[in-house]
Amino acid sequence: MKLTPMADNVLLKQHEAEETTSSGIILATTNKEKPAIYEVVAAGTGTKDVTMTVKPGDKVVVGKYTGSEIKLDGVDYKFVKQDDILAVVTD
Repeated sequence: MKLTPMADNVLLKQHEAEETTSSGIILATTNKEKPAIYEVVAAGTGTKDVTMTVKPGDKVVVGKYTGSEIKLDGVDYKFVKQDDILAVVTD
């Protein structure tokens, strides 16, 4: 099944957090909080007032309680408005 966002909506997928720190410490999975970094899966076409600036493959930061969550085929997704994206992550 495929989801296609409408207007200025963006479909995001949780970006997997690293299991170890830079010093090699392994993180416990039970108390781990979900990261706020997501990968853009799909973006709408925008509206006459909003030009879409994110594209599939971009990594973005969103607020913890932003958007609507949906589970499809065992994968968790989040729908947000482009205005709810706080930053684009670049390497």
